[in-house]
Amino acid sequence: MVKSLIILCLSAALNAVSASAQVSSANLQSNSPSTPVAYVYVVSNPGSGNPNTVYGYSAAANGALTPIPGSPFPQNINAMAANGKYLMATDQGNPPNIDTFQIASNGALTYLSQTSCAQAGNGCIGVFNLFFDHTGSDLYVMGVDGSTNDNTASFAIDKATGALSYLGDSVTGAFPGDYTGTFFIGDNVYAYSADQSACMYPGIYGFQRESNGLLNLINFKYNNPTPPQGVRIYYPDLTVADPNNNLAFLEQPANPPGCAAGPIQIAVYTVDSSGNLNTNSTYKDMPATLIKSPSDMKMSPSGQLLAVAGIEGLQVFHFNGANPVTHYTGLLTTEPITQMFWDNSNHLYAISSDNKLYVGTVTPTKLAMAPGSPYSIEGPESIIVQPLTQ
Repeated sequence: MVKSLIILCLSAALNAVSASAQVSSANLQSNSPSTPVAYVYVVSNPGSGNPNTVYGYSAAANGALTPIPGSPFPQNINAMAANGKYLMATDQGNPPNIDTFQIASNGALTYLSQTSCAQAGNGCIGVFNLFFDHTGSDLYVMGVDGSTNDNTASFAIDKATGALSYLGDSVTGAFPGDYTGTFFIGDNVYAYSADQSACMYPGIYGFQRESNGLLNLINFKYNNPTPPQGVRIYYPDLTVADPNNNLAFLEQPANPPGCAAGPIQIAVYTVDSSGNLNTNSTYKDMPATLIKSPSDMKMSPSGQLLAVAGIEGLQVFHFNGANPVTHYTGLLTTEPITQMFWDNSNHLYAISSDNKLYVGTVTPTKLAMAPGSPYSIEGPESIIVQPLTQ
């Protein structure tokens, strides 16, 4: 009863704030103390053929945001990743470049250099995702080549300059347009992604990180959750890893070559020492999501909470390691959410195609909107969060 009341109160707060006017810079400044817990960067697309810009914010302990000096930054970029010292982003080049920016002590961005995504033998013509290993030593670039294959390129990072050195490429053979993320498990050796394929071409991709940072595609074994009667199989949709050796997968019921009736559910997999995956999940213990058209799924740094977002809004679950995921909230907003990130201070940041940036405090026992949330941002395309606390 108490949990339901909390959720209803938060939903009411979300709806009330959504109707408010655009938050001004003066209001942002008044909400934030001097010591930030994270820097938040959002790429804005103003439309009408204008270039993208990057809005940067300092996040306070209560989640309130303050514009970073110099924001918005006139950088025409898309996907981003940050490792504490540097922010890496794809630009609008043809083929795209990976631009390196230094993150100043106050969060301001300074352009340093660029590296083409097209390297010897990979034929890169587009990039849709960037991610680091857990140490921030190597950058991985998910893109598409001229033969319509998805690939993941590996780059070593010069710690002193931020310059990138190409290490090699792994070709998955997937069709372009597969925009799912890849995530390392706790050992920083194995990483996994799922192939969003509308119940036609299911796939889980596994990678192994070599000692020099190169990420290689591997052959590994995995089983599927037990489906209910009338459903042939579950197809993996999105995946994300906890801090240990566990993965959460969104699972779509399917009767190939099409999807089957029923909600998208959440399965749990455990990774063994050889990189193989195993699940004991069944249709009976996999919680159903209220998200029918998912766009993103993110694990809290503690590994205790799992956020799922999509056209229908945003929902949070309890993640219990190798045990089944359990329900926590209903829809915290019904506005479409396209991307999310957590910081290390229990804040969840989510951008909406309705020109909003939501910020909230989410713990296993507490839900609260940040002061001033949601913030107005024109055409938010992507978001990255750089935590400043351990």
